[in-house]
Amino acid sequence: MKKDIILAGVGGQGIISIASIIGYAALEQGMFLKQSEVHGMSQRGGDVMSNLRISHNHIASDLIPFGQADMIISIEPLESLRYLPYLSKEGWVISNTRPFNNIPNYPDLDKIMGEIAKVPHHIALDAEAIAKEAGSTKAANIVILGAAAPFLGMTYEKFEDAIRFIFRHKGDKVIDLNLVALKAGRDFADRHI
Repeated sequence: MKKDIILAGVGGQGIISIASIIGYAALEQGMFLKQSEVHGMSQRGGDVMSNLRISHNHIASDLIPFGQADMIISIEPLESLRYLPYLSKEGWVISNTRPFNNIPNYPDLDKIMGEIAKVPHHIALDAEAIAKEAGSTKAANIVILGAAAPFLGMTYEKFEDAIRFIFRHKGDKVIDLNLVALKAGRDFADRHI
């Protein structure tokens, strides 16, 4: 198995946490991993993108070429749109529908979502609303990860284990919240496939 994943969003939305959880789950399943991160402004609100490549075979490069990504996982809709040229014809887009209006001339959200809807394989969800129902809007990134989980080719329980490991120093309450958020995202994807 091989998955080339673009993770996109803006600073402070939890892109690095998603990368860590997927990476941990992949390593626990005996896979190889390469990751490269690109930060726009190194502060909250700047664009953040990560190339995450996982495979059962050795990986030569940490960068994903145009048209080769198996998945775009984005916590911000405009950032989903920005990286569509990387997506393969069979690839999936998992995107939040709620914008992070960090620029004064943010494009029309309906037009952005219309472009994402043109992708044959996509899941679009209001991750903040789902995370709020799960217990905290801070878990929106984990809701997005949960929605991506069915398409990542890994055992769901490994994502749960990764959350327990990554957040172990934050206590059981944070772990439990993130496990609920992960399941809520997965359930949304299962209902909308």
